[in-house]
Amino acid sequence: MAEWWKGAVIYQIYPRSFQDSNQDGIGDLPGIISQLDYVADLGVDAIWISPFFKSPMHDFGYDVADFCSVDPIFGTMHDFDALIKAAHQKGIKVILDQVYSHCSIEHAWFQESRQSRDNDKADWFVWADPKPDGSPPNNWQSLFAGPAWTWDARRGQYYLHNFLEQQPDLNIHNTEVQNALLGAARFWLDKGVDGFRLDAANFYMHDQQLRDNPPSDIPAPKRTYEFQSHIHNRSQPENMVFIEKIRALLDQYEDRCAIAEIGDRHSIDEVVSYCENDNRLHSAYSFVFIENHDLSPSFVESAIEDWREKAAGAWPAWTFSNHDSVRAPSRWRDDYDIRFAKVLNALLLSLNGSVFLYQGEELGLPQADLAFEDLRDPEAIANWPETLGRDGGRTPIPWSKDERHGGFSEEHPWLPVDHKHLALAVDQQKDDAHSVLNLTKALIHLRQENEALRMGELNFIHRDEQSIGFIRQIDEERILCLFNLSDKPAPIAIKERDDATPYFTIGEHAPGDMLPAFGAFIGKIN
Repeated sequence: MAEWWKGAVIYQIYPRSFQDSNQDGIGDLPGIISQLDYVADLGVDAIWISPFFKSPMHDFGYDVADFCSVDPIFGTMHDFDALIKAAHQKGIKVILDQVYSHCSIEHAWFQESRQSRDNDKADWFVWADPKPDGSPPNNWQSLFAGPAWTWDARRGQYYLHNFLEQQPDLNIHNTEVQNALLGAARFWLDKGVDGFRLDAANFYMHDQQLRDNPPSDIPAPKRTYEFQSHIHNRSQPENMVFIEKIRALLDQYEDRCAIAEIGDRHSIDEVVSYCENDNRLHSAYSFVFIENHDLSPSFVESAIEDWREKAAGAWPAWTFSNHDSVRAPSRWRDDYDIRFAKVLNALLLSLNGSVFLYQGEELGLPQADLAFEDLRDPEAIANWPETLGRDGGRTPIPWSKDERHGGFSEEHPWLPVDHKHLALAVDQQKDDAHSVLNLTKALIHLRQENEALRMGELNFIHRDEQSIGFIRQIDEERILCLFNLSDKPAPIAIKERDDATPYFTIGEHAPGDMLPAFGAFIGKIN
């Protein structure tokens, strides 16, 4: 029997913005439980829940102050246990976000480490002396803004933070740190979780010689981070030793998986290295689509073929949007077109490998427009107005058009609901057979019911400036998948289409070999 995660559709829940149960304006674990019927109706295999652990929320949960806890704003451990039980009863697997590259400045480990150079946790973080002139140890830059080093007067040293200064980097070269993190992983596995999404897995290790990064070749960089090629502060060879330990732990449990996030202008070779062997992770997903601002047919083909060429059988995972990105319908088009949202979901759910679907993607939500005073994301605030930040992709899910704050909460939410999202609310789409929601549900169920779509090979048979086509095949079962990514009808003369029985179409019928604007055709080849 194939592992459950192979070919799976995994639905990402950003808990702050999913459903508020206690009317404080912040989504929570009981809110997720209350909407599990909705998730089950989508037909997804699993949910990935972004961090809900104890945190001062400088980075909204990605600065963890206790790896084995639930922050009170999200509920209690009892609520988590109830969530696991309810999800499993509905046949939904549960994946947790695990943040191992760094923790919160308020974590007890860091509070002890910063006190002196000879305490029990003195070497649990990356500390370094200043240069003779008092400047940071090297030129490394934070992903958010400015140097990746902050001075700590108590230690009389700098500490490394690849992200916010409130997120000190753990020294994972230290085996005691590795064991502590593995202990946290074991805690959640014993709770019954089905796997992990490993946040920023390529940032686990740093160059212990602290060598300067060379300049990058990024044209017109907008952040200091983009001025460098980050070859010394991420993806060090020693990283794989820890990755293999994580896999060894997972193998002690039945049917669990770990999928690594490898972001920040990586190469496919770098992504594949995390899952190319049976003793490493089960899969890894890249930002190849998220970091690209052009969804041309040629780019789609090159991304898939690049993985196939270099992966040596490693299982891929694909995503078009997540909590760190501009929502795909807005990232790839200046003007929002609901037909484009539909064809994007059709394409994503037809790809080989495993698929991550970000909450709201099934509704076709565009990026929300926020005023500067509404921003909460430190990256957005620090780099305003050159980058739009992440808040516009994190606004609450609109459940009901006419309810207060879209039915998310009775109280003013932590981020406002964009007015244009209300027309796309769940209650406005659920009874419309042609809505993005119902088309996406149909696509997910089609994927679940057809082994070729879930597990089959992908072979391209057509590409031009407007459209792309491929065949998904397993044994004798073949499914033809055609997509027009443009706003004009596209001629696609493919003989297999004449012999195909339609499973799924998007767009008005077009004569002859034409595929309508933003159209899609998925059918069984007889």
